[in-house]
Amino acid sequence: MKIGITGTGCYIPSIITKNEDFLNHKFLETDGSAFGQSNTVIVEKFKAITGIEARRYAKPELKTSDMGYLAAEKAIKDAGIDKETLDYIIFAHNFGDLTPGKIQGDTLPSLATRVKHLLRIQNPKCVAYDLIFGCPGWIEGVIQASAFIKSGMAKNCLVIGAETLSRVIDPYDRDGMIFSDGAGATVLQANPESGEILSHASVTYANEEAYYLYYDKTNSPKGCTDTRYIKMQGRKIYEFACVNVPKAMAECLDGSGVAIDDVKKIFIHQANEKMDEAIIKRFYKIYGKEVPANVMPMSIHELGNSSVATVPTLYDMVLKGELPEHELQKGDVVIFASVGAGMNINAIVYRY
Repeated sequence: MKIGITGTGCYIPSIITKNEDFLNHKFLETDGSAFGQSNTVIVEKFKAITGIEARRYAKPELKTSDMGYLAAEKAIKDAGIDKETLDYIIFAHNFGDLTPGKIQGDTLPSLATRVKHLLRIQNPKCVAYDLIFGCPGWIEGVIQASAFIKSGMAKNCLVIGAETLSRVIDPYDRDGMIFSDGAGATVLQANPESGEILSHASVTYANEEAYYLYYDKTNSPKGCTDTRYIKMQGRKIYEFACVNVPKAMAECLDGSGVAIDDVKKIFIHQANEKMDEAIIKRFYKIYGKEVPANVMPMSIHELGNSSVATVPTLYDMVLKGELPEHELQKGDVVIFASVGAGMNINAIVYRY
């Protein structure tokens, strides 16, 4: 049974925030003390490490579920299916619907239910649920959807990854410049004409790695003590990812029966340009190979890190010709890979 992606769609928010927009921010250390460097130096170093020059933020009236719905509409249209035939809607996110100025994420009802409501799907047998798996959530959703289809429990599944990280960043934390908003969606089916998932791998490291990403108070001693923001131990995440993501990718590739030289593209979570480059270099080193030119599409430079949305958005952009230097032909083999809070890592080897 060939289980593959038959439709893709994404929603890229319209508000563009460039690095220079942070020059007047007041960045503080975690203990509330001032940095010893100017914002100009902080921003320049940030760009050199992450590759990010700009990021996208959602308009205030748009919530995570709204963006997920907009991406889902495109994916369903692209797949050419009747929305009433969907058996599952799986919505990967981490913070629920966030309203600017409020401190709580809203997950009642689930974001998947909200998308089903917005799509006006009448079929009660279309089951909608949320998936919280860190940044690898969309890939994990695809793995779960594939399992449903393979078992005979479903024929058509919609998998969404969306987030509004701009609403959980501490304005005094320089790491907040990494995060952005966005949504990507895919339809999966057992279809002879579709692509094919060849193998997958998922792992969770939850000992000392469990709190590399976490929720905590603002860096400002004058800030609201009741509000929590996304925080991370950047250096530890970098080291963890560089060691463990290549191993998971290699395990996945070896299970697929595909040779490393036959991999056309690697769609990796857009977290940090230097980290992604290091991961790919170590992955190819496992096989005694150099990294091929143009194997890794990147969108982080202009879109930032939108967590679960980065991989499906990047894939959709390539398929729709929005990154003209990258293209796929029928039969090409690609790898999807991600790492994030948990700490979770996963990968899929996929024949387009």
